Amino acid sequence: MKNLLFVFLAVATATRPAFADDKWDATAHEIYRQLIEIDTTHSTGDTTRAAKAMAARLKAAGFPAKDVRVLGPSAKRGNLVARMRGTGTGGRKPLLLLAHLDVVEARKEDWSVDPFKLTEKDGFFYGRGTRDDKAMAAIWIATLIRLKKEGWKPDRDLIVALTADEEGGLENGVDWLLANHRPLIDAELCLNEGGGGQSKGGKYLLNQVQATEKVYQSFRLEVKNRGGHSSQPTRENAIYRLSAGLVRLSAFEFPVKLNEVTRGFFARSAALETGQVAADMKAVTRATPDAEAARRLSATAYYNAQLRTTCVATTLDGGHADNALPQTARAGVNCRLLPGESMEAVKATLVKVLADDEIALSLIEDAPSAPGPASPLAPEVMGPIERITGEMWPGLPVVPTMSTGATDGRYLRSAGIPTYGVSGLFEDIDDNRAHGKDERMGVKQFHEGQEFLLRLVKTMAGPVTK
Repeated sequence: MKNLLFVFLAVATATRPAFADDKWDATAHEIYRQLIEIDTTHSTGDTTRAAKAMAARLKAAGFPAKDVRVLGPSAKRGNLVARMRGTGTGGRKPLLLLAHLDVVEARKEDWSVDPFKLTEKDGFFYGRGTRDDKAMAAIWIATLIRLKKEGWKPDRDLIVALTADEEGGLENGVDWLLANHRPLIDAELCLNEGGGGQSKGGKYLLNQVQATEKVYQSFRLEVKNRGGHSSQPTRENAIYRLSAGLVRLSAFEFPVKLNEVTRGFFARSAALETGQVAADMKAVTRATPDAEAARRLSATAYYNAQLRTTCVATTLDGGHADNALPQTARAGVNCRLLPGESMEAVKATLVKVLADDEIALSLIEDAPSAPGPASPLAPEVMGPIERITGEMWPGLPVVPTMSTGATDGRYLRSAGIPTYGVSGLFEDIDDNRAHGKDERMGVKQFHEGQEFLLRLVKTMAGPVTK
């Protein structure tokens, strides 16, 4: 530990927050390094190995073996579930702290550094998973170890779950745990990835709280006919018929529908904007959203995705030979449904928009996301987040958001466990490298997130008793 601490203290002062704690920052850094350097990709990786490594650290810190479990549906898709026992004086259910161990693929030849080594340079930590999601996984383990070593006891139980297959695969850890070991992770609420801070050019803009997310569902469009020789074309052509339907789809927009989270997003974001954009954001939060304001905001893809369900063509395939009329034409359409929107209703809308009985529409059953209600923006959740954000970054607004992508929060919300994506980990809105080449996390930002989450956990699981 002394050598590790010496190396850690050599980091440039400019990369560390003012409230840095040398001992615990070094602990988190070492856990982070270990996680990054364990391959947990779907193709060649092993989340069980990472889960066991974190379990060993917790046991060494004094957690009893019965409260530290590694379990899963297969040998290489293990999940860690660890519990810190609270006093129980408040009578509250546990607080679940969630992160996923698996990462997307990374080819060494594509990167400027080895993606499976934690490389520190220019004020950043580089490596696959540094942002998504091993920073949060490392922070949760470091937080439990610190609380244990300092003798801090929560009022309620704390559960850390580090899980498999969030990024894909058929053995999603959260889904599996809910189905097979619900009592191990049953909680009043959960803190997860999906939110976090946003910055631009070094300036911090806001701290996001993800309280809901869209539902992923893909459809297949297919047209079949007899085909024939291309030297004698007929008016009936599978590719043309499918293309006409796709053109109609491209011109269609689902209606604007706001929920508590997206209404809060636009209301709070309006204070950060000026001119027409600010006015439009206020106008769409009315009981009946202003149509022209929504139209202008929809020109920005992110705002459009916050306003409505979206469906877009993503794949296309047709014909079988250059000298033959197509007998089959297919397209894939990916939809992102608003929370609470019925898949059957969206399918019925697509049928009407395509307006052609010859275009067969079917679900692509490739593990669509489970639906789930939005997590309420309750004062007991938003209050501590806003207070701690204000303490660490005075004047920085907290903005609720709806993810247009997907996290494991969807499974928990469907199971009745409100889930909030919040981390205090900041990223530049113009340089998000998650899933991409040279994924990275700012050194200063990592330790800020560590401090933010420590304070949040202690606030939400207190009061402190010795």
